[in-house]
Amino acid sequence: MSEPEAEPPPESSPVTEYWAQAVQGLVGIVLLLGVGLLFHSYAPSASDVPHPEDLTDQVRQLSRQVDQLQQQQGMPALVLDKYRNSIGYIFGVYRVGFGTKAPVIRARVSGTGFLVAEGLLATNRHVAEPWFGDSEAEALIKRGASADLESLVVFFPGSPTPVSLSPAAVSSRGDLAVLRLADDAAITGMLVLPLARSASAPGELVTVVGYPLGIAGMVAKSPNGIFERMAYRHNDINAASELAALSLIRPSATWGHLGDVVGDKLIYDAPTAHGGSGGPVFNSKGEVIGVNSAYMDGFSGGTIGVSVSLLKPLVKAARSSDSDSVTPAKK
Repeated sequence: MSEPEAEPPPESSPVTEYWAQAVQGLVGIVLLLGVGLLFHSYAPSASDVPHPEDLTDQVRQLSRQVDQLQQQQGMPALVLDKYRNSIGYIFGVYRVGFGTKAPVIRARVSGTGFLVAEGLLATNRHVAEPWFGDSEAEALIKRGASADLESLVVFFPGSPTPVSLSPAAVSSRGDLAVLRLADDAAITGMLVLPLARSASAPGELVTVVGYPLGIAGMVAKSPNGIFERMAYRHNDINAASELAALSLIRPSATWGHLGDVVGDKLIYDAPTAHGGSGGPVFNSKGEVIGVNSAYMDGFSGGTIGVSVSLLKPLVKAARSSDSDSVTPAKK
C-alpha cells in the first residue's frame, strides 16, 4: 500500500503576519511604558534627594530633641538641687472639742509647704486646717464644736530649728492655703518658687517634691545607725527636731506624666503618700504648675494636684488680707 501524502503547510497570509507584528510591537511599547512608569514612581527625583543643608538642619533638629529629652529626664534632680531649701516639712497638732472640756479629737498633722512669696508658704488647706475634709471633725463642728491649731511649724532643710506658722488665707474653692512665717529672717537667702504663667497640657513630664510618709519617710532614708535608733520613734515634734539637728530634713522627688487636666485639677502618675500633701508640682521647665493634694489608693496613675491658677489669687489675698475668692483664716 502506498503511504498517504503529507499535506503541505498552510501558506501564511501577509495580513496575518502584519497583525502579528503589530501586536508584538504594541506589547513591547506597553512593556516599555510600564517600566517607565515604575521607574518614575519609585526612583527618587532630583527634588527628593536631600541637599547637604537639609541634612544639617535635620541633624540640628534631632540634636535639639535629644537635648530637650535629656533636660526633661534630669529635671527632678535639677529642681531638687535648686529649690530643696525652699521646700519645708510642716508638722502640727490640732484639736476639736467643746469649750473648756477635754478635746474630743487631738491629732497630729504633717505635710509639705513651699515658698511662694516673702514670708509666705503655700500648702493644702487640709494641712493648714486639718479638720477640713475630716468627716468626724466636721460632724462635731456642726454640733457646735470648735477647731483650732495647737501648734503648726515648718522645718526647712539645713536649718536646725523650726519656724512657727499661722494661716494667712485659705481657699473656699480648692484644697489650698497660704501660711505666714513668724520669722522672715529664717528664710534669708531662700528662693521663691516660680509659678507657671501658662496652663499645662496632658502628656507633659512633671516632678513632685515633698515629704511622703513624713518623719517615717525621712528616718527610712537616714544612715543605718540613726535609722536603727529612730525606727520606732513616734511621729512627734521631738523626732522632727532631732532629724533637723542632724540635717536630715530632706525632701524627696518623684516624676511622671500629666495624665489629664480637669478644670482646676491636675491628674498625674508621679507617686506620693501622706506627708507629701502641699508639695510643689513642677513642669519640664522647672515652673510650679500645681500643689500636690491627694492620691487614690490602688491606682498609681491617680495622684491629684490643684492648679496654680487657684493659688495665684490666694497669694495676692494673703498679701493684701482681702479677697473675695478666699475665706478669712481662722485665728
